[in-house]
Amino acid sequence: MVVWRRRRTQVTNPRSMEDDSDSELDTVCEECSSGKQPAKLLLCDKCDKGFHLFCLKPILVSVPKGSWFCPSCSEHKNPKAFPLVQTKLIDFFRIKRSSSDISCSPDNIGKKRKRTSLVMSKKKRKLLPYNPTVDPQRRLEQMASLATALRASNTEFSNKLTYVHSKALKSANKAALEKGGMQVLSKQDAETLALCKNMMHRGECPPLIVVFDPYEGFTVEADRCIKDLTIITEYVGDVDYLSNREDNYDGDSMMTLLHASDPLQCLVICPDRRSNIARFISGINNHTPEGRKKQNLKCVRFNINGEARVLLVANRDISKGERLYYDYNGYEHEYPTENFV
Repeated sequence: MVVWRRRRTQVTNPRSMEDDSDSELDTVCEECSSGKQPAKLLLCDKCDKGFHLFCLKPILVSVPKGSWFCPSCSEHKNPKAFPLVQTKLIDFFRIKRSSSDISCSPDNIGKKRKRTSLVMSKKKRKLLPYNPTVDPQRRLEQMASLATALRASNTEFSNKLTYVHSKALKSANKAALEKGGMQVLSKQDAETLALCKNMMHRGECPPLIVVFDPYEGFTVEADRCIKDLTIITEYVGDVDYLSNREDNYDGDSMMTLLHASDPLQCLVICPDRRSNIARFISGINNHTPEGRKKQNLKCVRFNINGEARVLLVANRDISKGERLYYDYNGYEHEYPTENFV
């Protein structure tokens, strides 16, 4: 995952972001009372008070585009919960039910694979489908939590990569262009991924719930035990060329999709307008041993029918109530995680 930060112009004579010396500027952070690292100081457009990006709760990893107001001036409140009404949730997630989907349940897949035990799956690294929550009421609560987060961030729900004419076309997404090659998803694992997509399409979402944390913002927790190697979700959003986003993107969730030898062919996934639950899964602080221990998901890029795709997969057993984390710097080391919780 890659983030590109811009500098607000209100702070004069900015020093290097690595400069830890005392600042001689009048502007200091209201939280830590320090003027160090002025390039990371964000000024409120109403009161002109300064705040370090990493001192805010939740923290910001990039300078917002347009006007920004501090917590006091914005009168920030907890996000309004999405109505726990089945018809509204069906419309929001565009759920469709079909009798032909019945045969695609995890139980039926298991019957087709009687000879494939969990031990064998672990040995051969076969991916597992998630098991949705059985209780329909709890499933509605899970979906409502995701709808709340998406609506609060002005994001439309989507469970697939989106290609638009003003950005990168689907023809640009060629896994063969990956520098050093990209691993191919096996036929069996591709069937497992399709199963997960079908379950989500008919309203059987992953056993996850989105919660709002005052320190981390929206984040995701397991709502039941999840086994190692389970597909959690695909990382989706608008596909664009990295070159289009380097200097004009204030999002904090841009994901590498294709790392080509030619920089002009590199692609990224931008979930700022369309996305799913992947956008709200937290990143670890990979600068500390404690932060690295939190990781329970792995971000993996696969060649699926010639197209590059990104999956988030459990890399160990996950307990109910455990918060989900993965390494934002799994491929590149350009994401600033040193101030993550």
